[in-house]
Amino acid sequence: MRLAAYALLAGWALPAAAQLTVTDGLGQTVTLPAPARRIVVLVPHAVETLYAIGAAAQIVAVVEHSDQPPAARQLPRVGSYSGISLEAILRLRPELVVAWRDGGHPRELARLRVLGIPLYISAPQNVADIAREMRALGTLSGQQRGAAQQAVRFEQQFASLRQRYATARSVATFVQVGDTPLFSVSRLSFVDSLIRLCGGRNVFADAAVPAPQVSVEAVLARRPQLILAFEERQLAYWQRWPQLPAVALGNLSLLAED
Repeated sequence: MRLAAYALLAGWALPAAAQLTVTDGLGQTVTLPAPARRIVVLVPHAVETLYAIGAAAQIVAVVEHSDQPPAARQLPRVGSYSGISLEAILRLRPELVVAWRDGGHPRELARLRVLGIPLYISAPQNVADIAREMRALGTLSGQQRGAAQQAVRFEQQFASLRQRYATARSVATFVQVGDTPLFSVSRLSFVDSLIRLCGGRNVFADAAVPAPQVSVEAVLARRPQLILAFEERQLAYWQRWPQLPAVALGNLSLLAED
């Protein structure tokens, strides 16, 4: 009952003429009567996108690991990958919630839909999807100009990279995402398209989910020539296997989180 009361107080049940309509990453239509002034973001990469397009002031809450840009670290948290607080979200009276297709909250998101809260599901799988999402979030936040500028800049940067690496030799690449447990990315993640764009071959591209849990033994068996990670200690871990091509070649590289 408390959840329903929050929804009614926020005015989500009131009908309004549709003014802003976009298609989200799942192909679903998202409609708002006006630009969202209060946005809860349940996926870190969308926080970065909203900051980039000029909608930072409209974000009222995020989830753990929303650390980029640094200013985002000061925003209230309403949960993490392992769980979100519906009541905390509802108390913030969001006019839009941005979630991730693989964010691990299907039950909670279904409940938000029942309560009539507009949801935009982020599910970029390639470079074109990232630019498309910038423009969609720009429309929903009323930051169309900033979004258009950032999307064009992004597309130009990656067109340049595509040309630069068009004839590059393919390099077997392992991207490490976390270490307890160990995760990587598959072809279903937009990170895979970035790897291919830069001449890499993702050694876990064939996994059935966007962010597969992998074992050390599986990494060793796939013999990557390049290992990418977000922390120095993660890269240092692989030094114990000098026979691994990436270690032997000295190809252990740190990724910038932004």
